[in-house]
Amino acid sequence: MREHLLKVGVSGVRGVVGEFLTPLLAADFAQAFGTYVGRGRVVIGRDTRFTGPMIEHAVACGLLAAGCEVVRLGVQPTPTIQIYIAETGAKGGIGITASHNPAEYNALKLFNGEGLFFNHYERTELLDLFHQSDFFEAGNEEMAGLALDLDSPPQRHAQRILRHIDPERIRARKFRVALDGVNGAGSRMSVWFLQEVLGCELHAIHVDPTKAFPREAEPTPDTLGELTALVREAKCEIGFGQDPDGDRLAVCPENGAMLDNDDVLALAIEAALERAAGDVAVNLTTSNVVEDVARRYGRRVYRTAVGEANVVERMRSVNALIGGEGSNGGIIFSGVHHCRDSYTGMALLLDRMAATGKPLGALASQLPRYTRRSGKTAFAHGRLGTLMLAMEKQYPAAQLDRTDGLKLNFEQAWIHLRASNTEPILRVAVEAADAAQAEELFATSMRLLKG
Repeated sequence: MREHLLKVGVSGVRGVVGEFLTPLLAADFAQAFGTYVGRGRVVIGRDTRFTGPMIEHAVACGLLAAGCEVVRLGVQPTPTIQIYIAETGAKGGIGITASHNPAEYNALKLFNGEGLFFNHYERTELLDLFHQSDFFEAGNEEMAGLALDLDSPPQRHAQRILRHIDPERIRARKFRVALDGVNGAGSRMSVWFLQEVLGCELHAIHVDPTKAFPREAEPTPDTLGELTALVREAKCEIGFGQDPDGDRLAVCPENGAMLDNDDVLALAIEAALERAAGDVAVNLTTSNVVEDVARRYGRRVYRTAVGEANVVERMRSVNALIGGEGSNGGIIFSGVHHCRDSYTGMALLLDRMAATGKPLGALASQLPRYTRRSGKTAFAHGRLGTLMLAMEKQYPAAQLDRTDGLKLNFEQAWIHLRASNTEPILRVAVEAADAAQAEELFATSMRLLKG
């Protein structure tokens, strides 16, 4: 029954520890992973969840049983783990983190030798191997070593970022920066990166990796009230909020009002395109504001299905400079690595502020304004196709995109419908340049889909 206890997505497997994700299951999956990638060096890193050490030991045992040499990085942000895998020529790696999910969850994020998420074919082959329990069993003479490297991963990550910004210009500004690290994997690295590497005057909360998450794990305006208060009280020029594994970024300007994540991505894209030429790739639910920014620089925007792995695959196929997923605070800059990376996002925004001499609020105010609404509704089994057809009939003039669910594009607006992968829920996202139109499209869509 073990296959039914796993939630498998584009990034790996996850579940509630004890109920769904057990040490035995983690060891078996790691042994399957080691069998699949082959004997050689495999990297393990984790976030700060209290179940992390237990799952880490289980994963190490599974990899050693498959004859792999295991390199433990300890607590590190997910993008740092991915960069380390790529730089050291490892066979692959496993990040033990449930990212933005609640603390009772944990997960195994699976990376290939390039430090990228497994693609669909790699995932399918690995799952087949896992379900068949056809694992390599290393004998005594085939046992490899177990190494530890806690210090070099952050250094490698920072050096890659520094190649693409002007660190001296940032240091000269001595920005007053607020940080909410959610006591996550980035707690120590974020303090070091902002203070020591970029020379900021840092005002930090929740940067103790030995403590529990003090808020909901996902960094959203609803969960970052302490950060916005800190920005105002300490008169900071910018505030950063992270998730437990340090790949998502939320941003607060000097006025203490959180930016929409789509606008954060647009500002990062603007900063990247100001320095280098290249196209952009984002998912279908990302705001049209990125189209407006790219158009200023004469660059093209490619759209993909939702999911970091899908965006990365398109970025690589078209050689895009930057991309991401606006709704979840994911910024992917190819110059550093094809991964979602909050640290690259921080650096790009600080570099842009230093280059222009403008506060973040002023830079954000120059972006075109869109109104965005989102929601979800349940649907009965077998009714999904009927609902999609009803939406098409409701808006016959819309341009249709079926890359991921159904997206209806209008002149200055769009509606995106996509079914959940794990439950009978239809997710609805709407955007329009005109606020009244956005409200009307959202209300009509929800009424039609519920009716």
